[in-house]
Amino acid sequence: MIMKSFFAASLATILLASVLPVHAQQLGKVQIKKTKDALEFSIDDDLVTRYLIGADRPKPIFWPVNAPGGVPLTRSWPMEKAQPGEAIDHPHQQSAWFCHGDLIPEGIELPTKIKGVAGVDFWSIAKGHGKMVVTAVGDPKNAPGHGSVVTKNEWSTAEGTKIMDETRAIHLYATGKARLIVVQCDLHATVCNLTFGDTKEGAFGIRINDVINAGKTGKGKIQNAEGKIGEKECWGQVSAWCDYSGPVGGKEVGLTVLVDPKNPHPTCWHVRGYGLMAANPFGRDKHAKFPAVKGNNELVRLKKGEHLVLRYGMLLHEGDAVSGQVEGYYQRFVKLRDK
Repeated sequence: MIMKSFFAASLATILLASVLPVHAQQLGKVQIKKTKDALEFSIDDDLVTRYLIGADRPKPIFWPVNAPGGVPLTRSWPMEKAQPGEAIDHPHQQSAWFCHGDLIPEGIELPTKIKGVAGVDFWSIAKGHGKMVVTAVGDPKNAPGHGSVVTKNEWSTAEGTKIMDETRAIHLYATGKARLIVVQCDLHATVCNLTFGDTKEGAFGIRINDVINAGKTGKGKIQNAEGKIGEKECWGQVSAWCDYSGPVGGKEVGLTVLVDPKNPHPTCWHVRGYGLMAANPFGRDKHAKFPAVKGNNELVRLKKGEHLVLRYGMLLHEGDAVSGQVEGYYQRFVKLRDK
């Protein structure tokens, strides 16, 4: 699952066009541009997202995340001042990100720890949290309909001790009616044996635009690949994808997180009506209490030198999960693997 050459990426663009509906085959010009503290992803000069990688950040994030037409899909606070009525809870839930709330390094002393966390907490920003530092950014590769870039990350303790390396490949595909961001995370236990602790606080997460939360204050809807609706039916369940959608500025839009079926561990959904949606392959029964893995308390472990590769997508679409043809785009996301 390691990213291949630019020529393979060009082949992926051809494949993408061949499997999309006719209305989506007018592929736009994808551009990825480096700036001082970010990578900017655009299609036909329209900003899709910025990947914020400044050294002052606790972890890299995608913000903003825009649907076609420039409609913002994720919450803007705390990156900028909250809009009137916008929720200001959970300040660590910043737009879109990948991390884990309890990464346990064998044989490394942890002078500063967070209550309830056995290892290092990369999810929260409480005192003692871990930090993910982007140490290298490759040259972006741009082509009609597809662009990609590879970054290197170090996962470190609050004191700055490295416990894991990561190679992260980010792809943007233009599909005409939707936008597809693919994120592939190659986690490498370069320092020591690692255990991914049992917690609901992980891993590939987004905080939806507050106007379409599915709680008391929003007009949004949660739906998964099985057609289950709402937090009560979707939380803690295994599903290939989960979608948040609703009206923003008078336009129906949605954001779907997609999970590659070849990811080696079942993914449960930590999804809440207030606006959080996270794909979590590490939570189990005892602490996360995900009902879909009841009785399963076998933790994900890496021996020193081993890799764990996880691949996710963010589909930015018009309409809801049905009218936005999310299942069809999911199948195309799967076909693009390794291209």
